[in-house]
Amino acid sequence: MLKKNIGMNTICTHTGAVEDVVFGGAVSPIYMSTSYDFIDKSPKRYPRYFNTPNQELLAKKIAALEAAEAGLIFSSGMAAISNVMLMALKSGDHAVIQNDIYGGTRNFIESHFRSYGIDYSFTKDLTSKAFKDCLKTNTKLIYIETPSNPMLKLVDIFAIAKLGKSKGILTAIDNTFATPVIQKPITLGIDIVIHSATKYFGGHSDITAGAVVSSQKIVDNLWDLAKDFGGNLSDFSVWMLERSMKTLVIRVKAQQKNAKKLASFLEKHPAVAAVYYPGLKSHPNHDLAKTQMRGYGAMLSFELYENYPVLSFLNSLNLIKPSMSLAGVESTMIMPSKTSHALLSKTDLKAQGISDQLIRFSVGIESKKDLIYDIEQALNVCKK
Repeated sequence: MLKKNIGMNTICTHTGAVEDVVFGGAVSPIYMSTSYDFIDKSPKRYPRYFNTPNQELLAKKIAALEAAEAGLIFSSGMAAISNVMLMALKSGDHAVIQNDIYGGTRNFIESHFRSYGIDYSFTKDLTSKAFKDCLKTNTKLIYIETPSNPMLKLVDIFAIAKLGKSKGILTAIDNTFATPVIQKPITLGIDIVIHSATKYFGGHSDITAGAVVSSQKIVDNLWDLAKDFGGNLSDFSVWMLERSMKTLVIRVKAQQKNAKKLASFLEKHPAVAAVYYPGLKSHPNHDLAKTQMRGYGAMLSFELYENYPVLSFLNSLNLIKPSMSLAGVESTMIMPSKTSHALLSKTDLKAQGISDQLIRFSVGIESKKDLIYDIEQALNVCKK
């Protein structure tokens, strides 16, 4: 029996492991069956019910990391997000949504909410007043993402949680960029925490998954919907995710250490017009980051001056990969306007500050000297 208040590395290593009662192996066995005995069994296990041994125990690991009561594992981050939103909202309801969010989330809202009879408002900025100004008598959900993708903007988590509780409105956060290593929104009063587990939880660019943690009551309500939508994750991928999460804290801390160095390097580089990283004193939310984050994360964005063609720069990189996703052990860069936020209108892109010169940088665990060298040589090659 583990003691209470164990450390995060211990949670990552031991909590949520499936015990090998047959052979006593050190690694969790995989329960790949899609059919389980039902006679005198409780619960009756079925993969789509999110309750196979591997699914059930991994959810406990993630809940423990986020200081939540319970959780569910989904087949993707968007499966997690869409299920939460459709659990919290019904026809006639209204949601307040942070303006600066992942492009896929925004596209889901703009493409489908109206057909469900759900009303929504995007905030004009990220102040708590902007969220309060959007509230209506039928508002049932406040949704935030902090740090935001791709501009690394921050929202005051405690203020939003307090606003939601004062009005009896559910609050939900996408905590993908920060991870529970950096911030724990449940402890700040947020009701629901969502992850694209594809990213830092997986950490090796070989798993697509999502996760949601909350109170037992909310997770029960979410399960009631999710079991019918069929967004569960296969048990092999669940097993891979549990394996990967054993090194979550170690990976994130190494990546964060590199990111701080790379952000400082880029901020001083003559080719770079701006750097967006909460750990820089120049970041407008730096003071807020110090109060609600334990570190500043491993994601940053930067803009090149116009005389540095972005595509040519990306094509000139040798070590850093121009690759669509993020948070793997390898460093990657993308153009958000062409990838993660490509479905947004030009007006929305401009409103969020996403230009064609913007690059999102997911910093990996490589030697920082090698990363700096790669950026330098690529800038020298691409300069007009």
